[in-house]
Amino acid sequence: MSVETITTISPNTNEPILTRNGLSPIDLDLLPEIATKAFQSFRKTSLEERQAIVKKFLKGLADSEAEIAEELTLQMGRPIAYTGKEVATAIKRGEYLLKISGEVLKDVEGEPEKGFKRFIRRVPVGPVLVVFAWNYPYLILVNSIIPAILAGNSVILKPSPQTPTIAERVTKLFAEAGLPEGVVQYFHCGSPTIMETVVRNPKIALICFTGSVAGGLAVQKAASDRIVNVGLELGGKDPAYVRADADVDWAAEEIVDGAIFNSGQSCCALERVYVDEKIHDAFVEAVQKVLKGYKLGDPFDKSTHVGPVISKRSKETIESHIKDALDKGAKDATPENETFSNPPTKGNFVKPTLLTGVDHTMTVMTEETFGPVIPVMKVKSDEEAIQLMNDSEFGLTASIWTKDTETASKLVDDVEAGTVFVNRCDFPSPVGRTCPSPYSPRQVG
Repeated sequence: MSVETITTISPNTNEPILTRNGLSPIDLDLLPEIATKAFQSFRKTSLEERQAIVKKFLKGLADSEAEIAEELTLQMGRPIAYTGKEVATAIKRGEYLLKISGEVLKDVEGEPEKGFKRFIRRVPVGPVLVVFAWNYPYLILVNSIIPAILAGNSVILKPSPQTPTIAERVTKLFAEAGLPEGVVQYFHCGSPTIMETVVRNPKIALICFTGSVAGGLAVQKAASDRIVNVGLELGGKDPAYVRADADVDWAAEEIVDGAIFNSGQSCCALERVYVDEKIHDAFVEAVQKVLKGYKLGDPFDKSTHVGPVISKRSKETIESHIKDALDKGAKDATPENETFSNPPTKGNFVKPTLLTGVDHTMTVMTEETFGPVIPVMKVKSDEEAIQLMNDSEFGLTASIWTKDTETASKLVDDVEAGTVFVNRCDFPSPVGRTCPSPYSPRQVG
């Protein structure tokens, strides 16, 4: 019986670098069966046993950092100077989850009453399907797999076709750490139809998806004909507001980093910048100065700051957003930079682009660009800035830049985002961040 063949294309050269085979329908049906059987046994292990396994896994991850860095740069194009740091951050996140697991998973005493003993016990739910993206695969994955394992669940991993080796490496490291066979499995898949088959399987008890809005909606739709919890973390269009009293040079340097790190391919990348009209020109000049020092090029060169974007399709989308803005009156204010003008010819390179004169009629201010673009818009007041920041269907993170932190702390309450930073962009905190939901705690950084 024929199976799907999945080919990974290098974003640096647009040449094939890896090939993986999907599973036959029979083997695909076996995944939840094996996961269910493994779960029935694994759920009976003690938390201490599971904590010991996770601790060994994290040690194995740390020991593999150099190999993983090369692997990530090859498969998704992030400059080699930064890929190892994702592993370090993922480990810190895992260590934090390990640290709090005893408190989070312990029984909670209920309301005392004579003749009764009440308590809440947190129990594992069963096989968990984790579908995770390519842009920060290790950091994304530890957010789901480590809590699942610590709670006593089994896990099925579906990696992005762009970074297939992550699931393979993680499964191997968990096995070496002593995790029983079948508790963690993976499958490769490029077809939405095949993935939806697994989503619909009644033995899957929880689904965790991180990726595009379209992908998340497809998973949610596939799961809608049965009762199952689906957790989605999707796209972003994160705004920054630079007030008139901000330290312009420092804010410019930080905002450039927040906008174009990882080639802008972060759900929490800064994609909209609102600047008080009193300092708009000074801020633009400061951003230009910062951009002159950036190097676009080969991600295996340790001096490179910005590598390729993930695919030809992604490059086309980013460039279409830029063109739409320019056609509607925006200005390309990107400074002269030799590496921006002469990038490598084979890969999916997009120059970091500074746009001024933008507004909300332009795609670059309303839809997720997911690329190294910095659109800057003038505002006249705090009220106008907050209104524009909230004029979006997305709501992951936002930031306010000012020396007046007392006023900023008041403005934070009016910003519709899960996490609001003051004087910094999104950063890899081991504690994590709060994603938007109908009812969620506000995290302020």
